[in-house]
Amino acid sequence: MEFLNYHHLRYFWAVAKEGGLGKAAEKLRISQPAISAQIRALEETLGEKLFRRSGRGLTLTEVGHQVFSYADEIISLGHELLESVKQRPSGRPLRIHIGVTDILPKLVTCEIIKPIFTLGQPVHLICRETKTAELLALMATYRLDIVLADEPAPASIHVKTFNHLLGECGISFCAEPKLAAKLKRRFPQSLNLAPALLPTADTAIRRSLEKWFQTFDIRPSVVAEIDDSALMKAMAAEGLGFVPVPSVVAKEAVSHYGFRIIGASEDCRQQFYAITQDRKLTNPAVVAITSSARKVLFA
Repeated sequence: MEFLNYHHLRYFWAVAKEGGLGKAAEKLRISQPAISAQIRALEETLGEKLFRRSGRGLTLTEVGHQVFSYADEIISLGHELLESVKQRPSGRPLRIHIGVTDILPKLVTCEIIKPIFTLGQPVHLICRETKTAELLALMATYRLDIVLADEPAPASIHVKTFNHLLGECGISFCAEPKLAAKLKRRFPQSLNLAPALLPTADTAIRRSLEKWFQTFDIRPSVVAEIDDSALMKAMAAEGLGFVPVPSVVAKEAVSHYGFRIIGASEDCRQQFYAITQDRKLTNPAVVAITSSARKVLFA
């Protein structure tokens, strides 16, 4: 198994940061040949050149830029680790890595995340959006602090997780004004054969919708099945069909996309979860997200 020498990485980072061997050697108080030897050792480990000659100086190669990006984060985290263990405020922003499943409505996600920016200290948010399985794999390698999803982590995954229910709400059915006015009469039966933009079949909200449709013997004409909730709403704003929106942000959707509400149901529900690797939440940003969602957003 190969291991990365962090001394080599630090010297490389210093040269890239300072813009040359001379300045880096002066700052680190070691000789230029010593730094050059450390960088050569790192290049041999990686099997790639990290710098190229440019006139009398050095510039990063394409791989060098990639390595520098990682090195910058690694060294920053190392500094935070030392400060945290010594219980001294680092003066650096509180980092929070959040994963968001792509089906989660953007307006709801924004409302869930907003409280971290009112903590009274600087915050640096890193947010990734993709499929739940991919996000849980990232969390398993400690690259995410929390995953926001509309259902619990599947039992089939081989990752220890804890599911924290943030809340749930009913569904409002929205469309652009002309279509909404037509469908508002005789709701919910008016949705039968009406053009619909729906989440994909493998999502929790789609299963909830299908169950609700069956209750009222409604068979909408599905125009598109879309994972990305923002794209789904953008298409609905063009008049291509009605769209389901969590009732907790229905007013925001009306304002943001110019929708009108056709009708709403409290029987058709959407849930929202925070998934973590720890049962007890200690990260201040994660605590802010969960407590605010339960006490304010879904109260």
